[in-house]
Amino acid sequence: MDLGGGAPGPGRPALEEEGIQALQQSVGSLLASYGWYLLVACVAVYLVVQKLAEKRSAQRRNRPEAAGAPLEPDVVVRRQEALAAARFKMQEELNEQAEKFKEKQRQLEEEKRRQKIAIWESMQEGKSYKGNLKLNQQEIESAASASSTVPKPKPNKKPLRGGYNPLSGEGGGTCAWRPGRRGGPSSSG
Repeated sequence: MDLGGGAPGPGRPALEEEGIQALQQSVGSLLASYGWYLLVACVAVYLVVQKLAEKRSAQRRNRPEAAGAPLEPDVVVRRQEALAAARFKMQEELNEQAEKFKEKQRQLEEEKRRQKIAIWESMQEGKSYKGNLKLNQQEIESAASASSTVPKPKPNKKPLRGGYNPLSGEGGGTCAWRPGRRGGPSSSG
């Protein structure tokens, strides 16, 4: 192959020879500019493919049933029985939690009903029901807190910045917003 740029060879037309030369020149400049990057990228892709193939073969070795090996029936039966037992245990726990929740709801409804009856009776006697209402709510809250988990102590919330308002123009450092001049951008005075 003649790279010197002389006359085209005997079997090739001039247009094809120019196309090959242009291709060689563009590929050569591409490799000259980005050759090391392309080499590093190819090596990285090769290593990733090898790692993935290694993981896939390890998974196939660990699971013989996936490779088509016949399973023993007693192994399958034991596995299914263990799965069914675990499901049954979880369902029992869920039913127990639901029963506790229903019982708690019944107790709360009963307390509300008693409170309404007490309010009605105090109204019939002509007494103020607001004082009784507060006492009954405190009793219900104390009973509910005693039956539930230990409440977390609430920290005293204080504001992060004492009364700071960024639009007020006071406090908070040297930066303060000030409105622009009136009259628009072309105003000269």
